[in-house]
Amino acid sequence: NKDVGSKSDPLCVMMQSIGNDKWTELDRTERVKNCQDPEFSKKLLLDYHFERVQKLKLGCTLGQIVSSKKLTRPLQMKKGKPAGKGIITITAEEIKDNRDIVLELEAKGLDKKDLFGKSYPFLEFFKQEDDGRWQLVHRTEVIKNTLSPSWNKFSVALQTFYYCDMSKPIKVHCSDYDSDGSHEHIGVFQTNVSEIQKADPATLTVHPEKKKKSYKNSGVIRVKCCQIQAKYTFLDYVMGGCRIHFTVGIDFTGSNGDPRSPQSLHYLSPDVLNPYLAATWSVGLVVQDYETCAPGHPTPLGHVPPHPFCCHLLINTLSYSSSPMGRSQTPDQTRDAIVKASRLPMSIIIIGVGEANFKAMELLDGDEGILKSLSGKPVARDIVQFVPFRQFANDPKEALAQSVLAEVPNQLMSYFKMLKLDPVNVAAIKT
Repeated sequence: NKDVGSKSDPLCVMMQSIGNDKWTELDRTERVKNCQDPEFSKKLLLDYHFERVQKLKLGCTLGQIVSSKKLTRPLQMKKGKPAGKGIITITAEEIKDNRDIVLELEAKGLDKKDLFGKSYPFLEFFKQEDDGRWQLVHRTEVIKNTLSPSWNKFSVALQTFYYCDMSKPIKVHCSDYDSDGSHEHIGVFQTNVSEIQKADPATLTVHPEKKKKSYKNSGVIRVKCCQIQAKYTFLDYVMGGCRIHFTVGIDFTGSNGDPRSPQSLHYLSPDVLNPYLAATWSVGLVVQDYETCAPGHPTPLGHVPPHPFCCHLLINTLSYSSSPMGRSQTPDQTRDAIVKASRLPMSIIIIGVGEANFKAMELLDGDEGILKSLSGKPVARDIVQFVPFRQFANDPKEALAQSVLAEVPNQLMSYFKMLKLDPVNVAAIKT
């Protein structure tokens, strides 16, 4: 337990070694509030390569997890120092069905669980494993103070629901959320993918595990929408005609000194690349293969005073080529620019050069929570990746590119998914 006055709010981050004791983040789970025995619903997806040792920051390799299917390890603060009595169990599953199931549900007449209000209901979906145990596969959002909630439409990988057998049982728990983590059980029902498809828009009864003689039900769940959709990959979009343009912006911050001085981070030495060129070269070597316009013409931001970062100037400039949006009227509002750009076909990579404190930049990454504009509007999707260049100064040049570009494929797909756009010539791709 790491909190005073309440329980921990844990999340898991999947880190993979990129050599020289350096790690890159592959994916992370949701955060579970006030819980010391969390079960995470988000699945962490990564590519498996038999021919490579894929070392994870868990004291094991991906190959060990795959070969055992389920692996349990003690949690450590650092090597040899246990994190209390905490353990973590990871279950591995190969993805064989590349489709998604899209569901939208609502409930009517749920039991009232709160003394001074109604319930705060949410749903949890479990599938049955081969050993008979139930594994959490999805958790909906919480709907506040209602007995007739309507949850947001969501999509999950179809395979996480049914293990390639649509008659496999699915158990759905309906619970009343409490901020201290002591959620109250409203009811449960059992179904499968085949029944859910047929039940659209029929109702399903929520039964408590302990019934009374006068009991009828604890409410009904209605399936408003059930669709099974093809799930496209990054390559489907690239091979289907999607084009990528690479633009570089360099912040000539005054604190870096005169570029003509050998002490400046911008100095052009005949013997070695300065950090700005090294970073651009590392990333550019990868993205140039997808560049269809004139490769990577730098877009300098100009000489600016020390410390203020002017990313919004470049972001707004690029936004003109993606949408007829207007120029930001409030300069230095980078968060506003990112929130607007999150609705455009853009990914933003920020590489911090030098020894400065980059805490403000790290907040733009959104890893600590959803990034919001000054008015409170959240980003439509995660489009920013930030890393300090100094972490890769002594690594092979490809290490930086692997770290900052890892999220771009999912970011590109999230844009098309947001607009419900399939790849061009998708029929030709699939055949």
